[in-house]
Amino acid sequence: MRLDRTAAVLDTLRPLAAEHPCAEPLVAALTNAGVQRITGDLIGDDSYIHGPPYGSGWAWDDAESYYGAEISALTINDNTLQVSVKPGSKVGDPCILALSPATSYITISNQTETVTNSTRRTINFYRPLNENVVYATGKMPLENPAYNDDLTVHNPAGLFVSFLKEALARHGIKIDGKVRTINWLERRANPILTEKLVELGSVESLAMSDIAREVMKPSQNLYTDLLLAHVGEQRRTADTSPNETSEDLGIRELNKFLSEAGVKKGDVFFEEGSGLSRNNLTTPNATIALLQFMSRHKCADAYLNALPIAGVDGTLRNRMKGTTADNNVRAKTGTLRWANSLSGHVTTAAGERLLFSIMLNRYHNSDPNRSARSDVDSIAIMLAEFNGHIAD
Repeated sequence: MRLDRTAAVLDTLRPLAAEHPCAEPLVAALTNAGVQRITGDLIGDDSYIHGPPYGSGWAWDDAESYYGAEISALTINDNTLQVSVKPGSKVGDPCILALSPATSYITISNQTETVTNSTRRTINFYRPLNENVVYATGKMPLENPAYNDDLTVHNPAGLFVSFLKEALARHGIKIDGKVRTINWLERRANPILTEKLVELGSVESLAMSDIAREVMKPSQNLYTDLLLAHVGEQRRTADTSPNETSEDLGIRELNKFLSEAGVKKGDVFFEEGSGLSRNNLTTPNATIALLQFMSRHKCADAYLNALPIAGVDGTLRNRMKGTTADNNVRAKTGTLRWANSLSGHVTTAAGERLLFSIMLNRYHNSDPNRSARSDVDSIAIMLAEFNGHIAD
């Protein structure tokens, strides 16, 4: 990491980690193949995914938050870096910033200030689109504990290949050329014959059941977009228009699946893969149809186990604790500024398994002590407490 000239003190950055472990398996593949030197460039080839690094319909400021990290065929560390902020040694000093994993891939302009304990903490980060300069501003009280936040990066393939270069150097593999990246448009202009390439090593992904859990429980937007792009590219043929993006092809396959699942045409509109676009639309009926289909699917158990569990894990770990829904409701959350939803499974007090879908849109509660989320949870708890029978 480095500071630019607007930073007040150059020694306010501390490394938290010296390396990224994800690069090690790739380095091991090279060393096992006997590679000792790379005479050309080290290229991070990001060309597998066709299209912009953002989902269609995303708001520009989503890209500053971890849930709006850029989509890249070369993804590492969820395409984010964690920054730790601590107060300086005395009032007036800039705060102490540190990145984890440590890297010089981004520049942080440290414009923060340590203030007296009577002042509220106001630390903010701003990264302009398509840049890797992050502006840290605000104040932090002298005796405040460390504060952590996530920073997204532009061109994650560059971050990937920078970690790989550092790992290669640690293992004594010298690179004579430059470190650079290439995207789908650049690859279109300069195609290569992939059948002539020699694979020196590979790393297996998790099983799909494990990936589903990593997507659903924390509500990981990036992985859903990567899966959609991968599905799309699996359907690309020699006759496919080069102007069709991975997202376009993935949405087409997704709509085919919804038809097979019994979701009525017109009940769902997908613009991208994660749901971050405010133009994605669905109905509770469509969601119930999907839940019914998946409850009969050969992967029903894996699907159910991937859902967050109320009071236990994922996005429901702190919700409905101490109620009949605790460790009972298994459901996927859906949250935007003006939307709040919860859809999944619940076992009633009478022992019936119910499927439910609760969606609030532009919902306002006149009680300032109650939120839309708490009202959604109240309905789920009511279902868990239900002692009758639906058929009655």
